[in-house]
Amino acid sequence: MKKIVLYFVQGLIVTVPIAITGFVVYKLIDFVRSFFVGFGIIVSSVVDPFIIIAIALAIIFLMGLMGSSILLQPLFSLFDNALERTPFIKTIYTAIKDLLSAFVGSKKRFNKPVLVTVNKENNIQQLGFITQQNLSELKIKEGTVAVYIPMSYSFSGNLLIVPSANITSVDASSAEVMKFIISGGVTEID
Repeated sequence: MKKIVLYFVQGLIVTVPIAITGFVVYKLIDFVRSFFVGFGIIVSSVVDPFIIIAIALAIIFLMGLMGSSILLQPLFSLFDNALERTPFIKTIYTAIKDLLSAFVGSKKRFNKPVLVTVNKENNIQQLGFITQQNLSELKIKEGTVAVYIPMSYSFSGNLLIVPSANITSVDASSAEVMKFIISGGVTEID
């Protein structure tokens, strides 16, 4: 029974961010479409969907622009703090926020590609990204770092706590290394 609950919670963690993002984009597109229909603005049944999607993307861009505006940033921070204090919503919201900020924004976390030796005897290595270099808050001994190992053709991965001695920096861009890992090593590095 415990495994069933564990798999259900893991399913929520994977599904909810995707579902929320899809729902928000769908509702935004539906809102823009209803605005067009409400005012009787119809260009063409072929062109309208592209116009509606372009307007929805422009609205998302403007929200990002306003979110980084000095004038509106306190309002967004207030809303952000409220969501981070609401039970259950806090768990989902912070997970989505942290995941998105790990890839884009000013707090990128996947910016230190490394090669991790996982088996010294056979010299087996994996590509990954250092996500935390100081694990003292978790009371994990010094000299270890947190390395995220993405899986190929998947949105999942593993977090390994690795001795610093088992890590070699990779002199390539994070985006190229991520692309290489996700493709299963099929893509070429520029």
